[in-house]
Amino acid sequence: MDLQPQLEACRQASRTLATVPAATIAALLRDLAATLEATTDFLLAENARDLARLPETDPRHDRLRLTPTRLAGIAADLRTVAALPTPTGEIISQKELLNGLRLSKVRVPLGVVGIIYEARPNVTIDSLALCLKTGNACLLKGSSDAAHSNAALLAVAAPVLARHGLPPAAATLLPAERATTEALLRAVGYIDVVIPRGSQGLINYVRENARVPVIETGAGVVHTYFDASGDLASGAAIIANAKTRRVSVCNALDCLLLHESRLAELPALLAPLAAAGVQLFADIPAHAALAGHYPPPLLAHATPAHFGTEFLALRLAVKTVASLPEALDHIAQFGSKHSEAIISADAASIETFLNAVDAAAVYANASTAFTDGAQFGLGAEIGISTQKLHARGPMGLEELTTYKWLVRGTGQVRNS
Repeated sequence: MDLQPQLEACRQASRTLATVPAATIAALLRDLAATLEATTDFLLAENARDLARLPETDPRHDRLRLTPTRLAGIAADLRTVAALPTPTGEIISQKELLNGLRLSKVRVPLGVVGIIYEARPNVTIDSLALCLKTGNACLLKGSSDAAHSNAALLAVAAPVLARHGLPPAAATLLPAERATTEALLRAVGYIDVVIPRGSQGLINYVRENARVPVIETGAGVVHTYFDASGDLASGAAIIANAKTRRVSVCNALDCLLLHESRLAELPALLAPLAAAGVQLFADIPAHAALAGHYPPPLLAHATPAHFGTEFLALRLAVKTVASLPEALDHIAQFGSKHSEAIISADAASIETFLNAVDAAAVYANASTAFTDGAQFGLGAEIGISTQKLHARGPMGLEELTTYKWLVRGTGQVRNS
């Protein structure tokens, strides 16, 4: 697939964006928020065309679905991003050398950001907003599942960009065909970074085939450890929220780790899940504790395959552990370095967990549902990075920048 014209136009647009005033971008984002609200009926109609091709039991259906409430949330996020300080141009550090050279380390845009994503039309607007706010051009490659939704969103956004004097290529929607992904991953010299958002299969494919830099946003295999000292009422609420608030997102709970001293209270701890229709895959001790207390059709014995699985559905694995170290070992083996939590009243156990768990977001006595750019005060997110280089966790404005050194002299030359 020949993407040369789009790649060249987007590259040129990135040079233009680097000089656009912050006030112009803020006004554009506010205008786009109002335009989205005014075109809700059109956007929902186009989204319905995509939804009609997916069964409601498919985990992608919920991620794909737009509603008036969700569109209002996207518009609210646009206004939040518009109001945030623009990070580009920020002086990270500065100093003067003995020879009189004055050095400044200054935050600058990445340039051209490619986003490859599946069945998530909200990513279209989130990416556009965050990229424009940081002076980056974006190449958007959505999946065929959301082709009508993504095209509709860009059709609504394009006139807004034009009204504020931005080149249309600043936010380019590429064809949904799979061949586009291959071409995007090989666009050396045109793309500064690619960010995949979607299934583990997509992320693995991008990582293994890209010739351009990649920021990996991994799948979320999320655990919550209920400690020997955990509060029962608080724990039940936290676990229910982490599992059932929205099952198709990457911060949803996949495995409960339970200290063996709390087995007798497990039915009460998981009563809200029973009411929500969550299917459990419990190990032998947990299954015995739940038998007769949890709806039989929703209770099954766990197999090794259930641990380390991102369910994206009303399903949960339950594992009994004898100690905090055993819980930490389980997370180290099966976690995806996304979000992990402990429910405990013991300060020493909490600190050990927070320090020992290797993940982008580690919680004490709170739901993992908060791993989200908007919830973290970032306005929106371009993804949740599970790697350690450049960015980690929800990626907002700062994570879409790099830096350069500005060196000011008065005629200095190097003699050694």
